Amino acid sequence: MLDRRKFLKIGATLSTLPFIPSFAMGKSIEASKISLGLVKNGEVITAAHWGILKLTIKDGKVIKSEPWEKVTKMDNPLQHYTSDMIYKCRVKYPYVRKSYLENPDDPKPELRGKEEFVRVSYDKAIKLIAKELKKTRDVKGTSAIFGGSYGWKSSGNMQNSRILLQRFLNVTGGFVGVTGDYSTGASQIIMPYVVGSIEVYEQQTSWENILKYSKYVVIWGADPLSTLRIAWTSTDQRGLAYFEKLKESKIKIICIDPVRTETAKFLNAKWVSPRPNTDVALMMGMASHLIAKKKVNYEFLQNYTIGFDRFKAYLDGQEDGIKKDVKWASQICGIDEKTITNLAEIFYDNPTMIMSGWGMQRAHHGEQPHWMLVTLCCILGQIGTKGGGFGLSYHYSNGGVPTCKSGIIGGINAGELGIWKNGKFKGLAKSNQTDQGAEWLQNSAKYSFPVARIADALLNPGKTIDHNGSKITYPDIDFIYWVGGNPLVHHQDTNNNIKAWRKPRTVVVNEIYWTPTAKIADIIMPTTSSYERDDITMTGDYSNMHIAPMKQAIEPIAESKDDYVIFSDICKEYGKDVFDAYTQNGKKAKDLIKEYYNSALKQTKNFGKAFTTPMPSFEEFWAKNEPIVFEPSMESLEWTRFTDFIEDPILNTLGTDSGLIEIYSEKIKKYNYDDCKAHPTWFEPIEWLGNADKQTPFHLITSHPRNRLHSQLCQTSLRDTYTVKDREPILINSKDAKKLGIKNGDLVRVFNKRGEVLAGAVVSDDIMQGVVRLCEGGWYDPDENGLCKYGSANVLTIDMPTSKLANGNISHTGLVGIEKFTQKVPKVTAFTNPKIL
Repeated sequence: MLDRRKFLKIGATLSTLPFIPSFAMGKSIEASKISLGLVKNGEVITAAHWGILKLTIKDGKVIKSEPWEKVTKMDNPLQHYTSDMIYKCRVKYPYVRKSYLENPDDPKPELRGKEEFVRVSYDKAIKLIAKELKKTRDVKGTSAIFGGSYGWKSSGNMQNSRILLQRFLNVTGGFVGVTGDYSTGASQIIMPYVVGSIEVYEQQTSWENILKYSKYVVIWGADPLSTLRIAWTSTDQRGLAYFEKLKESKIKIICIDPVRTETAKFLNAKWVSPRPNTDVALMMGMASHLIAKKKVNYEFLQNYTIGFDRFKAYLDGQEDGIKKDVKWASQICGIDEKTITNLAEIFYDNPTMIMSGWGMQRAHHGEQPHWMLVTLCCILGQIGTKGGGFGLSYHYSNGGVPTCKSGIIGGINAGELGIWKNGKFKGLAKSNQTDQGAEWLQNSAKYSFPVARIADALLNPGKTIDHNGSKITYPDIDFIYWVGGNPLVHHQDTNNNIKAWRKPRTVVVNEIYWTPTAKIADIIMPTTSSYERDDITMTGDYSNMHIAPMKQAIEPIAESKDDYVIFSDICKEYGKDVFDAYTQNGKKAKDLIKEYYNSALKQTKNFGKAFTTPMPSFEEFWAKNEPIVFEPSMESLEWTRFTDFIEDPILNTLGTDSGLIEIYSEKIKKYNYDDCKAHPTWFEPIEWLGNADKQTPFHLITSHPRNRLHSQLCQTSLRDTYTVKDREPILINSKDAKKLGIKNGDLVRVFNKRGEVLAGAVVSDDIMQGVVRLCEGGWYDPDENGLCKYGSANVLTIDMPTSKLANGNISHTGLVGIEKFTQKVPKVTAFTNPKIL
């Protein structure tokens, strides 16, 4: 516990990081004096993944969008394009694909994405969805129904399209879902074996400790200045402010990445550029050098880890006859031996915080890099210290920003499973029931599969795969209902993915925009954007700094409706009992928002007199139209990850089998996987610069885009600021470009055996030779021959698992060829509506 004097001293260092804006502490406004309806002319506060926003409304339209508060000197351009997010590329009415409307039993799924749509009435679309969903359940069973919703749906705890879909499918009889995610598919599986927690989504050692105690900060495979523009809920923006403080400090910074990132340039960091997918070998070279130089914290290894001796035997070559020394590592990763040894000794001799990104684990054998990183940090012995150790989330959602003492806003839940007998609803299953409902609840895990295997599952019903020590058999999916995402762009190997999506009988999509996924649906329901409905959220996934109102800014566009309303209306087709179960007896969105707020309010009342940020009533909060701002606790300002474990590893054991950090895992050994051994291992990737050929000599990196959130915002005019000849930019080394006769601004064809895309060349020395970068998320835009005219990166990526353990995606593993495009330039049509009859 910090004493008050120490707390005030630390607080003084936060003067340039305003946790509470001066204008946020004004006098309370009486709720009765503020209009609760739509603002026709004026300002409205709302929130998005890219921050709390202040919208200016004129004549019922959004004409301006800006940040509610200014925290850093860095502008976040994502915050200025709300108008485009409301008015561009909108799905305005319900539509049904022509052949599906004519005969749902013979819908010609091979025409998805090629055939015209027919506008239908809202009621007809609702009845059609209900009818075909019932039919699929009756004929093929619940395991044929896939509830597809992944990831970055709109911000907001009530209007959570993913959970609303799951709630609907549960009450109507169940569904098949997915496990894991694309972002951290490998690490979130391996880390519980290593350190006993998922780690990638955990709070990090406080930035206050880093700025005070670290001598070196290593940013390994991450670009925080790009990725901290967003957060899972809504960004509190303080992560970027701390990177500004890092730049001003005397801490030395090293960036290890094939690209000299925006972060590296901003921090004027030392740039070390290993070949992609070789981070494990680089770390092993460092480990071998430290062992040879006797720069090893054996006390740490003895007290807090298990299995180092067996890992050391692997390094020494006792398993395979190959000694993993510095020379070996240098030949693989392309970094000279002196640099490897210097880095290793710097890390050992100085308090060093290693901030790793997630890109290195989105690769073939992606389980290995973070496991090896933890092993290296165990050798250094700095885990749990104030200025050292590692963190896997400093680049995501402002990890390391101190946690505030606040009420936590809840949200809609997936509900209970509906029990159906002889076509009649019998109520909701309970966890202690032994009837059919409980049996399905028990078996549902058997049907669920890793998200990165969606295409494989659709194409291969009945196939059994290994996964994390168990077996999974793919169900025969015949009905997909997808909301809140764009899987046709997000999933690897787009051409294979399209084949998969043309297999089921029915694809229903609730969507705001005419995305590539919407264009390949059978039934499209127009949904509101978050600016056309009320909601509530918090900022700072780790800091919990604000509770933000998300007030409806404008009337819904055309016939778009909230997902909650759409699913409620489909439930009516099943009967009043189902509707009541879904809506909790007819509750409206505002009723639920108020409930979630009041639950948080109740939490704060239990904090006692020490709590310094009282929450007003919901009515006053909503009327005031202003976020509530919470303060960090004294403990959170000096919080250090793993410190409790280090102080007492017996009392505070980790969640691993041994209770210690597992460099060697007996459990993984028992799985006997050939592609994931019992300790960190170097595996050669299926495609990398070590096996490149003349046709595909370049390693492709598909990083998170700086000016989008995956594919969100791609249709806005923000695209005009970064595209090259209206195509996605591809970064290529100047020497490579010269050999190919490519100049900055040229249109190029990027290709491999999986597909081909057009992209605009950005020639630079900010990327190492032999590597190119085409950021993921560009909207897929095929011509009649399958060439993506806009530059969607996943046309080129490989759809295979990281290993049998995690089955994550390997989007950063892949080789491509590049050539200057000299044919007639085709028109980009990704952002135009499909043909409507």
